Formats: sequence, structure tokens, C-alpha cells
Amino acid sequence: MTAARALDARQAHPSQARAPRSLDLGAIAASAVDCLLLEVGTWPKPGLVSHVDSGSHDDMDAGTFRASAAAIAPYLHALVEAGADGCAMGRLRVIGLEAEAAMLAATAGINTHRGAIFGLGLLCAAAGARASGRVAPSLPLGAVVSRLWGRDILGGPVLLHSHGDAARRRFGAGGARLQAARGFPSVYEVGLPALRRGALAAPGNAEAARVEACFALIAALEDTNLLHRGGLAGLRFARRAAQNFLDAGGVGQRDWLAHARAIHAAFIARRLSPGGAADLLAMTLFVAAQERTSP
Repeated sequence: MTAARALDARQAHPSQARAPRSLDLGAIAASAVDCLLLEVGTWPKPGLVSHVDSGSHDDMDAGTFRASAAAIAPYLHALVEAGADGCAMGRLRVIGLEAEAAMLAATAGINTHRGAIFGLGLLCAAAGARASGRVAPSLPLGAVVSRLWGRDILGGPVLLHSHGDAARRRFGAGGARLQAARGFPSVYEVGLPALRRGALAAPGNAEAARVEACFALIAALEDTNLLHRGGLAGLRFARRAAQNFLDAGGVGQRDWLAHARAIHAAFIARRLSPGGAADLLAMTLFVAAQERTSP
């Protein structure tokens, strides 16, 4: 069953009066799930799980990510509806915690999509707010997140058991909260331009365009997942390797696949995994789909 069909099967709005709205919001949520599946269906992503291998991870594979995406699908739909209904950040947090519990139940306790539940979930809520007319239809989704929930995002409770928050406190990194409160600048200033650039460099190869975007995000991002696994040295190595790939021409270089595979192998050897970049890649794909900014 596809993500969209699975999501439709969970719809609980039989009223004919609400059907058009429900279908519109359901399509937004199904798009978000599809973007999670596109992320795991991209290879090579340095150190990250894909349909080809498990990268730097011994406890998860592509099947784990697919099960996780299916488990959180109804909660992404609930976040779209919450945004359409004008819910405050407190309600979004409750849905997010429910989504995380469903993820952990589906993966036997493995954290596959905690960062995506947060970031992509907020973008889903923003898309719902925009679809309902609560904000101008021309307003970028990142700007909607910042405008409606930015202050509450920064003022929310600290996740004491999050590796990302632990790395942020230890190294003074910005982390996912700051990204969200500022409207996801890495999506708009890094991810989307790289996705377009990759599509032009490798016409007809959507996976290559996603690889380009992933490398660009790794090069630019102060990824707390990398800080957790490799410290400052690991973060610097990862960013330098990704930037070298881009400077050599990215997916436009003749031997781009061999170059990307070599970097992937180097990340695995160092047990590095840029999970923040993976989350932002899924968010970039979602924004591209919702704002029609993809090539």
C-alpha cells in the first residue's frame, strides 16, 4: 500500500461537508510521507541509511525507516489539520510526542525520524495554515512557521535525552530549534538552490539532484548529530569532505558517483552520520513540492 493510500485509509472525516478540505489536507500529509521515503531512497548520502546500505548504523536499515514513515503518517496528517485549525504550539507538541511514541513502537525503540517529526511536522502545520487561508498563500512555509510559532519554538521545554540537544549544549551549536524559529534558512538558502543546481547538472536524474542537496546541507550545516558522534573534529571533517565534493563540480562532475561513494565510505569508517542534513533534505523536498520550486 502506498503512503498516500495508507493515509487515506486512516481518514476519519465521513462528513460530506468537510470532504474537500479533508482531501486537500490529506494530500499535503501524503506528500510529506513521500518525501521521507524519497530521502531514504537516495544514495549515496555520506554515512546515512538508504535503500542500498545502512551507512554508519548497525541498528537500522531502509525497512526501519519505511516502517517509521508509515507509523507517523497519521500524525503528520494531524499536524496539517492542527495548522489549518489555528492550533498553538502546545497542541503541535502533543501531536509530535504522539508521533514519536508511534515511531518508537514501530522501530523497537530506534530513533529514525525524531528530527523530521519536529521540522517536517512544523512545515506540515504551516502548509495546513496556508491551505486554510489563515496566512497569505504566497507566504513561504518557513516564514509561516517563524511567524506563527517561532517564539514558542525557542521557549519550549528542553529534551534532556536528545543527542542533538546534548551536543547543542556542549558545543554551543544552534540546532533544530533555531533553524525552525528562523524559518528553516538552510532549506531555502542551501537545500532548494542545491536541488535546482543538481537537476540542471544531471538532467533526468532526480536522485542525483537529491544527492547534490544532501552534500550541500552537510557542508553548510552545524549538524548536532555529527557533533554527537564525532565532536568538532568529526563535524569539520564532514563539512570539508562535502564541500570538496561540491567544489569538484558536485553531481555535474563526470565521476561524481565514485567521488560520492568514497566520501560515504570515509564517513562510515569514522562512524559519522549527518542526521540533521537528512531531516533537512526531506524538508527541502517537501517545500519544493508544496511551493512548486523544484525544476
